[in-house]
Amino acid sequence: QVQLVESGGGLVQPGGSLRLSCAASGTIFSIYVMGWYRQAPGKQRELVAQLANTGHTNYVDSVKGRFTISRDNAKSTLYLQMNSLKPEDTAVYYCNIDQDGMNYWGKGTLVTVSS
Repeated sequence: QVQLVESGGGLVQPGGSLRLSCAASGTIFSIYVMGWYRQAPGKQRELVAQLANTGHTNYVDSVKGRFTISRDNAKSTLYLQMNSLKPEDTAVYYCNIDQDGMNYWGKGTLVTVSS
């Protein structure tokens, strides 16, 4: 079993930056994909960025060049560095791990981009 806890959300102005963190606990096997998803009001949840155990990354087109997904294995933590934030980035951001056919989710952290 895996538990994921997000943190780092908040209110920022357009053009600002935030770093989200996802603390993972439990057993994480060698082969996995971790990612960040987001859900804006009235919208479906969408994949923002993902990072496989191989180091391969993938981003939705709307955040390419602005967001960076990374991990710190020593701290068992996944990060999402978000730069040049736009109002349309406003959403609840969720951490996810896909492992051996199972998905685990955190409860989310709210990011609001507004002046």
